[in-house]
Amino acid sequence: MNRKISSLFFAFLFVFIGVFASAQHESEGEKSAEKVENKEAEKGFNATKMIMEHIGDSNEWHLWTTKDDNGEEHHVSVPLPVIIKDNEGWHTFLSKSIAHGNERDGYTLEEGQVVSTKGVQKATLFSIISGKQKSNEVFFDLSVTKNTASMFLSVIFMAVIFIGMARNYKKSQLPKGAGKLLEPVIVFIRDEVAIPNIGSVKYKRYMPYLLTAFFFIWFNNLFGLIPFFPFGANLTGNIAITAVLAIITLLITLFSANKDYWKHIFMPPVPILLYPIMVPIEIIGIFTKPFALMMRLFANVTAGHIMILAIISLIFIFKSPFLGFASVPLALFVSVLELLVAALQAYIFTVLSALFIGIAVAEHEHGHEEHAH
Repeated sequence: MNRKISSLFFAFLFVFIGVFASAQHESEGEKSAEKVENKEAEKGFNATKMIMEHIGDSNEWHLWTTKDDNGEEHHVSVPLPVIIKDNEGWHTFLSKSIAHGNERDGYTLEEGQVVSTKGVQKATLFSIISGKQKSNEVFFDLSVTKNTASMFLSVIFMAVIFIGMARNYKKSQLPKGAGKLLEPVIVFIRDEVAIPNIGSVKYKRYMPYLLTAFFFIWFNNLFGLIPFFPFGANLTGNIAITAVLAIITLLITLFSANKDYWKHIFMPPVPILLYPIMVPIEIIGIFTKPFALMMRLFANVTAGHIMILAIISLIFIFKSPFLGFASVPLALFVSVLELLVAALQAYIFTVLSALFIGIAVAEHEHGHEEHAH
């Protein structure tokens, strides 16, 4: 069942990415505001643009858009700090200073993203490393984006909840408040995830990370399903976030690995003639595991958001209120399903992280047995 749902998610993801790419290609070359307005009037509702704006990151937190009697749009957004470093130095201001076509210090907002009005490219990590971009010819965007703000809010929320739980446990061993709800979850992660995969001796060392990863992913998955401020950000659907989580799991695994783990990598239990084949495969396997962690979380969360928005968009695409009798219940069903997926994806990430760590720290008894004989 889960495989079928994942396949459906990927199908929707690929379809809308293809539509988005096609729409981007068609819009190339249109520079004047009049042409853009005419094209928007002809096309009407642009589902692809709406969906990509909702699942993508932005330098402002858009709330809603209204139209006056003249048909002019008015956007209501929460401004976020813009921090830019270029050849001229540092530039700091709020995003409202460059929104709606305004310009400041050579920068403006286009579709929620900071761009240079002087034709300077934004620096990207891989372009800098590969040499395609030179550090003195680009600008570095260190702004607090919507996803960054959402991450800070979730961290503050988790800190308040768990610090409060810790204080209550100092007074009494009986859980109070949020502890009544979260204690069974913490015990479940300990007894059903950490101990079976890492072992009853070494699991305590890794419990802080496993609990942090689980609740961070779970809470942000849930926050992303709430469609109003200060929620609604697609944080765990951002591949940068999932990549960092996967890299942390990789680093913990590598730095915790014992000699048996490395012996299995570089001296696998196969004939020596197979070493040239098996050793590279084992080394590649070290990195494919966190890559799978990253892509699984990113793809499932993003696809869920796309499905919900796509179903709701059908009402505006076909301009029929009667379609709402089918779209709204279906979107509600998918949203309820996403509540399950929110916890399931956090659980899968935590289980696999514990499994990878457990493999790295596992002690093999064959050496002791041979010594005894």
